[in-house]
Amino acid sequence: MIIMSCVYQGESPLDFTEREQGRTLFSPQAPLISPDDQDGAADGSHGVSVRSTFPYSERQWNSPDPPQSSPHQLSPTQLHTSATPHPPPLTPLTIKEEEVNRLFKRPNTRKATGPDSVSSSLLKHCANQLSPVFTDIFNTSLETCHVPACFKTSAIVPVPKKTKIRGLNDYRPVALTSVVMKSFERLVLSYLKDITDPLLDPLQFTYRANRSVDDAVNMALHFILQHLDSPGSYARILFVDFSSAFNTIIPALLRDKLFQLNVPDSMCSWITDFLTDRRQFVRLGTHVSDLQHISTGSPQGCVLSPLLFSLYTNGCTSGHQSVKLLKFADDTTLIGLISDGNESAYRGEIDRLVSWCSTNNLELNSLKTVEMTVDFRKDPAPRPPVILCDSPVSSAESFCFLGTTITKELKWAQNISSLTKKAQQRMYFLRQLKKFLLPVKMLVNFYTAIIESVLTSSITVWFAAATARDKAKLQRVIHSAEKVIGCSLPSLQELYFSRSRRRAAKIAADPSHPAERNAPLLRLLCSAEHL
Repeated sequence: MIIMSCVYQGESPLDFTEREQGRTLFSPQAPLISPDDQDGAADGSHGVSVRSTFPYSERQWNSPDPPQSSPHQLSPTQLHTSATPHPPPLTPLTIKEEEVNRLFKRPNTRKATGPDSVSSSLLKHCANQLSPVFTDIFNTSLETCHVPACFKTSAIVPVPKKTKIRGLNDYRPVALTSVVMKSFERLVLSYLKDITDPLLDPLQFTYRANRSVDDAVNMALHFILQHLDSPGSYARILFVDFSSAFNTIIPALLRDKLFQLNVPDSMCSWITDFLTDRRQFVRLGTHVSDLQHISTGSPQGCVLSPLLFSLYTNGCTSGHQSVKLLKFADDTTLIGLISDGNESAYRGEIDRLVSWCSTNNLELNSLKTVEMTVDFRKDPAPRPPVILCDSPVSSAESFCFLGTTITKELKWAQNISSLTKKAQQRMYFLRQLKKFLLPVKMLVNFYTAIIESVLTSSITVWFAAATARDKAKLQRVIHSAEKVIGCSLPSLQELYFSRSRRRAAKIAADPSHPAERNAPLLRLLCSAEHL
């Protein structure tokens, strides 16, 4: 009964979608209040407002209709699907009880509960009893294209981005949502991926089968190194940063983009309702803010958010062969392959990117956007800085690109030093476990999961070009682990060779993978001759 009242909030399963609440957008800045001060609330609610000291920096939008042709929009060649007619309707998503039961039985019980206080442990232990009920609720939601209000409620928790907090911008607003809704979202996620994957930008590497961070970094380096083989060439790399990327999605625009990607109209309507009139509040320790409504963005913490953002930005691509635009969710990188000092294509694509973001309500953060130039020419002429949103972009000697530190000389000493330091810190825990006389097998498992995973982070990217001295630093960590555990462990070269062969085999078997068309890159991964 407790669960049912939480789900329906006094409504029957078939009536929960009949009510239509007013669409009120988020307005920032309201003081936090203590739960003890909520008794006097006029509506008797539990009180908590997103208008807190941790605002989303949302802009007020009234869910406009999708914009028509505009000088700020990209050319038709950049919108992959705009020229293709919408195919006949696909089979609507119907959820089976076995699928719900399976998801309920395998949740991460260490995850925090959402605002409805339904825990993962409860779902796991009562899966057989609850799955029939929630299967009906999920299917009713899909049929009516409405999401229950209690499933769209989020508790916003400010999580520090840095060790030292200097201001509100050093917090990341993470949404704690219903664990029941997370299971629902996973079923929708699988359905959406099956439909949209063939039409996605090949240089979008997130939320796609057989894609990884290593693939994104490898492709970026492949484009750069292949271009630098030509005389008089250099590359300019723009690492783009968005301000609150997920929180600026306009549901009406997303609906139009989903339709272009062949998503059935009923699913487009369901997703629009999922993102519209969401209720959320901020929780900070024992304090909570007033409950408010928001109709813009997809909260960080929702299972669907990364994929929805990828689909939202799918039309943002490069229209010039000498400029590559790589995406990993909201991490966007623009690579200008420049010859004979002609940067017109590179700067033109930057202007296109700025215009596309303006049209689609994405805000570029010029202060955190960084450019790095890879130029091996002798005595190159000074290059004018890139201007982004009327601000010059800062130039960097190195940048942490998707977890891998890349320098303008394309050297790997800095990246390997960082990996070595992190692995050595974790060796402390291995030594502590050894003192408890754990069996060798458990120590090896700990080493593989905690230490080896660090040593081999993006190893297919940097190992072949690393110096013998840098490789020896990492190998010494492996030797230290062997002494602690008391058995031999795979060497760094063996790990690199096995992972490269395995990765190359998967790429070769995937015709849609962008690296599959690059024979030199595949040969590099498949062969050990370059060692």
